[in-house]
Amino acid sequence: MTVYVIVQLRMTDRAAYDRYQARFFDVFRKFNGRLLSADEQPEVLEGSWDRDKLVLMSFPDAASFRAWSESPEYIEISRDRKAGAQAIVLLANGFTP
Repeated sequence: MTVYVIVQLRMTDRAAYDRYQARFFDVFRKFNGRLLSADEQPEVLEGSWDRDKLVLMSFPDAASFRAWSESPEYIEISRDRKAGAQAIVLLANGFTP
């Protein structure tokens, strides 16, 4: 079942986050994920939003997501993401009627 990863980021060290971002695709493209959105100015339609960036990804299943997120390559670059931004990361199952 397709899963979606929703990430809401608040930047704390832009230089560290930019190092992560520069290396992201080299790691991401080795796995079966799709980057659907990476928006630093999403339009807030309702409520309030106190973050700086929204990222939306999809993976064929949770095992594919975990293979990426737990890979040594991703763990290495994620140090810069964690140093550069506070994150809320959600994993959501796709809808099957």
